[in-house]
Amino acid sequence: MGQFIVSARKYRPNSFESLIGQENIARTLKNSILRNQLAHAYLFCGPRGVGKTSAARIFAKTINCSNPSADMEPCGECESCRSFAEGRSYSIHELDAASNNSVDDIRALTDKVRIPPQVGKYSVYIIDEVHMLSQAAFNAFLKTLEEPPAHAIFILATTEKHKILPTILSRCQTYDFNRIGIEDIVKNLRHIAQCEDVTISEDAMHIIAQKADGAMRDALTLFDQMVAFCGKEITYEQVIKNLNVLDYAYYFKLTDCFLQGDYATALLTFDEILSRGFNALHFISGLSTHFRDLIVCRNGASQSLLEIAPTVAQNYRDTAQRCPTDFLFEALNCTTACEAQYKQSGNQRLLIEFTLMKLCRIVPVASAAFSATGTPVQAAPVQAPVPAPVQAAPVPAPVQAAPAPAAPAPTPAPAPKPEPKPEPAAAPAPQPEPAPAPAPEPEPPKEEPSILEPVKRPAAAPGMSIKDMMQQAKQPAKGAGIRGVMAAGGDAASSEISGLVSSEAIIEAWKKLTDAESAPNLKATLSSGVPSFDPDKMEVHFEVKNSAQKEWIDRNRRIKMEETLRHTLGRDYLRLFIDVAETMEDNSVARLYMPSD
Repeated sequence: MGQFIVSARKYRPNSFESLIGQENIARTLKNSILRNQLAHAYLFCGPRGVGKTSAARIFAKTINCSNPSADMEPCGECESCRSFAEGRSYSIHELDAASNNSVDDIRALTDKVRIPPQVGKYSVYIIDEVHMLSQAAFNAFLKTLEEPPAHAIFILATTEKHKILPTILSRCQTYDFNRIGIEDIVKNLRHIAQCEDVTISEDAMHIIAQKADGAMRDALTLFDQMVAFCGKEITYEQVIKNLNVLDYAYYFKLTDCFLQGDYATALLTFDEILSRGFNALHFISGLSTHFRDLIVCRNGASQSLLEIAPTVAQNYRDTAQRCPTDFLFEALNCTTACEAQYKQSGNQRLLIEFTLMKLCRIVPVASAAFSATGTPVQAAPVQAPVPAPVQAAPVPAPVQAAPAPAAPAPTPAPAPKPEPKPEPAAAPAPQPEPAPAPAPEPEPPKEEPSILEPVKRPAAAPGMSIKDMMQQAKQPAKGAGIRGVMAAGGDAASSEISGLVSSEAIIEAWKKLTDAESAPNLKATLSSGVPSFDPDKMEVHFEVKNSAQKEWIDRNRRIKMEETLRHTLGRDYLRLFIDVAETMEDNSVARLYMPSD
């Protein structure tokens, strides 16, 4: 048996065509060779394991190849290509900046640059991890990098572009290498598995590709590790066990618990995950990714964003159709908040368990009414017309008007009784005055069934305006003597017509409004006066000292105060106006003080 060579070295790209995931960069480099537009310095930057050094070697081998192909690929047969493949080329030099980062190393490199190549047209210097050079080494390298000999080409490679001096960046053509996609990694793994006669499932290859995080070298290293663990047949279960990856089945099981409100099973599942040695933070992070994938599956146009195996993707699509969209967004909000609070939490396990219990409460067990498409059955909007019974409440009022036919019989009897009633209306001290107010219920039916009921009858009719109510309320003055006197003029009559809202009730409501105010300045302003009430227009007027107070109250408080008065008095058509006291305003501008004063 021959000596074992790791897959990352054995299957390292040796041509632009075999460079995986960097097609744009390969095309640009080949065009520059074809058009003879070679720069004197290049900078290849990007994550680890994406092909920076491999691309630099391929580029160096191609520009020195004696017989390149029509699409600018090295022939592999000329002296330059064979010497490079055998590691004895004197035209291509590789330097590790991590161990050669001093000024003396750069000076030695500068002296070496002056020597022309023995084979080929160019001397190519590949400096890997160039960001490891010291500040002095960078400064010593500037002059050579800016004006090298005609036969010298520098290729710098780094994973940390931000650590390189701007003066170095400005002298190089920069190429940014991207992370390799999961599908490209899976395709290459499938090819290598066929070459090595290894049987591996699609799900297992996707797990390896996800674990590699866009680096082909990491993926090939994990592949060799799995071959050493499993042999010639690699399964999904063996991969997740060996790589310590949490299975998708746990996330799908937890999702079912969340939809059913089964927090006990969710907590037991989390305990099982911890007992298997998984990190709690990695678990909650994976749960956030799980909800993100479910949200992506809700829309067919965004399903291309899923980078998982086809069989697992189908499970995601099926689960996404059972999950309401609102639930997914709220669940993702909970998990991301838990991630943010994890490091600051004193009891991290309790934090995650509480998050799981909150997720179980998003969709209650009793109301798991969702259709097959995942849209909730709109049962709540059906209850929206609850105000309808409120409108039906005034309907029994006309029914109470049935005693109206009996009104003619008691009409002569109550005639002497209402006479003392206008007197208490003029003097608010006696107790009979509360009769107009809606609070005392026993007395009004005894004394005024024949007077008040005909007035309330038109008020109960839907669609009738306040103006019509007031006009119809004045009609009994022609027939009923007592009612006519009350309607002709008097505080009691106006209180009756205006819907039983008296000035005393307005003042009492204003006091409650003032006591409830939290701002000290505004509370003092509201306590400084008493509002006036216009029963005909149902308007409450309050005077302030200046226009600044009026503007501030109108802008910040008037609408809220008006709603409070309406709610307290039970009158939706009540209006509140803030006025400026004329005397105070006139005095404020009556005299202007001059400097002589």
